[in-house]
Amino acid sequence: MCGIAGIAYFDGRKANPAVLKRMTDILAHRGPDGDGHWFSEEGNIALGHRRLAIIDLSQAARQPMEYSGRYVITLNGEIYNYIELRENLKKKGYQFNTQSDTEVLLALFQAYGEECLPMIDGMFAFCIFDKKEKKLFAARDRFGEKPFYYQYFPGHSFVFASEVKGLFAGGVPFQENMDMMFYYLAYQVVENPFDKKQTFFQDIFTLEAAHYLILDQNGKMTCTRYWELPSRVFEKVPFPGEAAEEVRSLIHLSVQRRLRSDVPVGSSLSGGLDSSTVVWCINDLMPEEDKGLQNTFTARFDDPFKDEGKYVQYLTSNLKLNSYQTWVTGYNFTDDLDKIFWHQEEPIGGVSPLAQWEVMKLASRHGVTVLLDGQGADEVFAGYMHYFYPFFRELYLNNHRKFIRERKGYEKLHNTRFRTGPSFIMEALRPGFLREIGEQRRKLVIPSYLSDLNADFANRFKHLPPPFKSFRNLNDTLSYSTSVYGLGKLLKLADRNSMAFSREVRLPFLFHTLVEYIFQLPSTYKICEGWTKWILRKAFEGSLPDEITWRKDKLGYEPPVDKWLQIPWVKEKIDESIFELQREKLISKPLPAKKWLYWNAHNFLYEFKNQINQLNDR
Repeated sequence: MCGIAGIAYFDGRKANPAVLKRMTDILAHRGPDGDGHWFSEEGNIALGHRRLAIIDLSQAARQPMEYSGRYVITLNGEIYNYIELRENLKKKGYQFNTQSDTEVLLALFQAYGEECLPMIDGMFAFCIFDKKEKKLFAARDRFGEKPFYYQYFPGHSFVFASEVKGLFAGGVPFQENMDMMFYYLAYQVVENPFDKKQTFFQDIFTLEAAHYLILDQNGKMTCTRYWELPSRVFEKVPFPGEAAEEVRSLIHLSVQRRLRSDVPVGSSLSGGLDSSTVVWCINDLMPEEDKGLQNTFTARFDDPFKDEGKYVQYLTSNLKLNSYQTWVTGYNFTDDLDKIFWHQEEPIGGVSPLAQWEVMKLASRHGVTVLLDGQGADEVFAGYMHYFYPFFRELYLNNHRKFIRERKGYEKLHNTRFRTGPSFIMEALRPGFLREIGEQRRKLVIPSYLSDLNADFANRFKHLPPPFKSFRNLNDTLSYSTSVYGLGKLLKLADRNSMAFSREVRLPFLFHTLVEYIFQLPSTYKICEGWTKWILRKAFEGSLPDEITWRKDKLGYEPPVDKWLQIPWVKEKIDESIFELQREKLISKPLPAKKWLYWNAHNFLYEFKNQINQLNDR
């Protein structure tokens, strides 16, 4: 895991070494083990790197790395199947001077060009310069685990970095994107699902997940998607037992590859099904003499309704693991929030990232560099309760008998009725109908959910469509959560929190072969008789404690935020934020439920902006 940066000029200018050094210096937290800088013969192309050494710790594996006298790369991420790829490339006559995955990626690119991307199992954001063709090639992994930000002026310049502050260190000015600020204050979203390239900064974009771009020697850019989720269910659906066995096998393979490391590896453990599955697989893959040596890291809360300590205990005591735990309190909240804001850069939607922040801090304290984590399973296996709505819409339209049976199973398990009133039926027959009604109303008046915004501000941006969609089947909903809005924001939070402490997070549930398999299974393999993630539960039934496998509740690192917002210092900061936002005519009548939102918006618009401006003034 690393930090990358680069500058490309196409109008006769030469890259300034001091500027590139500033860009990589500000990313030092992403790579404390060294830095590197490379400049083309003409001086117009510059690539920078900050290294967090994970695989092949020798100096031979440092970056930027050159290969065959033609290609130069700066890479952030890991190629998990690099061993298998290297063996195949050796058979083709390719030779290697290091044990690094970076050199394998360079050879793979030389062999296959952009067609190499579907062959990779990994998380990555990288840029390769082809010295012969004078072209830049940049790519990002399928799910967007690793970030890639850029500013581009056609025919003139292209500047990129792993974090936006890297661009600011390179002289890019700070200008907020008020479209995104409206979306944030109005709908509490942190991405624009209609334009995934957008950020909270004007003229700064992100390379979309599962995309690559090419810049020719004249500075003309083309951008291409190289991977999509399957859209159809298997023609011959496997039996449930067969599917569960395949899921178990794929998760094992994914965990096995993600354990490859030359530095200590551990895991974050919340007590839920997903992280517990990962921890169990790690233990199962360990040699008998090493079992019990696995280090797990957990966030605890002093609120019994939020704390999952007993579930952590079920697993760690059963497997005899080293369990390290940190109690997250309001003191952490007040002490570290400014640091979190600095590393996250853009507004965040809630305080749950604080728990993850404390877990990374704990892992750093114990010298564990790599952590496997259960993130991604909810979006792939259907783990959230709101997925029941599209699931039942799908059954209502296509198989009424199965709809009745599944609804009864849901109501029995959760001891509550699933209401199928007029709105449910209308959305089943015509998804988006309620949203269309809302859009028509918004053209005439400011709707109630925008009532806290300043009227002029709301009228200026209310033409923007609401960033929500509804679907009539489960798979389309999961696809939206995985590829459009939902998973991406969580991956960004995880990247920033881990990199703040120079830790690497690896996500076994985002193994693309596993994800493709799950998306081709019928909906009733994901939700069944009221159970979310049914096929995952069946795959590890009998391996995990039943108390974890068949948990009905879902918490997911939820701190007692309402309690923390009552801390006097926090209340003072929120009041200050509300005053400033009112003075700037962004809000008028603040809503209590949006206190955290206002504080985030104020920090981004004023405090973070001031820090960046001071950086540029130096």
